[in-house]
Amino acid sequence: MGRWEPNARGRLARAALELYSERGYEQTTVAEIAKRAGLTERTYFRHFADKREVLFDGSHSLQALLVAAVAEAPASAAPIDAVAAGLDALAGAFADRHEHARRRQAVVAANPELRERELIKLASMSAALADALRRRGTAEPAASLAAEAGVAVFRVGFEIWVASAEACDMAQVLRDGLEELRAVTAHGRAGAARA
Repeated sequence: MGRWEPNARGRLARAALELYSERGYEQTTVAEIAKRAGLTERTYFRHFADKREVLFDGSHSLQALLVAAVAEAPASAAPIDAVAAGLDALAGAFADRHEHARRRQAVVAANPELRERELIKLASMSAALADALRRRGTAEPAASLAAEAGVAVFRVGFEIWVASAEACDMAQVLRDGLEELRAVTAHGRAGAARA
């Protein structure tokens, strides 16, 4: 086995996605993933806790990127505008990864256990985002509401982006989602004022 070859983690992630796409998540074993990557099961478990985590490997990096972008937004930015800066940063992380994201999403969507893990990831992202907004001085419940709205925009925008046949600009999809959210809330306020 070629354990000395570089990028074992990346090779394992590619092999897992290939096998999950070909055979299905439940039908694929860690041994098969390691073999396809030219590595051992032991090497697999040095990098990933279980066969599920290989699909969520970048979650912490994405969350850190989101939080950093929110923290770096201008101090004068409204909470939702700081969230928009975070969403722009997230979109940049997906540049040139459309096909990979499509394949990964298909695997996740086909398995209840993976869908649950995806929801946990999004909840963690929302909590980190709310914390970043609180550190900027946003009070509750505004910080949590803006964070939840931002994660909802990301989730819906991501689904639109991966469903598109060709790679489109994810940043624009997320900006459009934020504008839709603003329009919905502005319309709701106008309707309430008329009532």
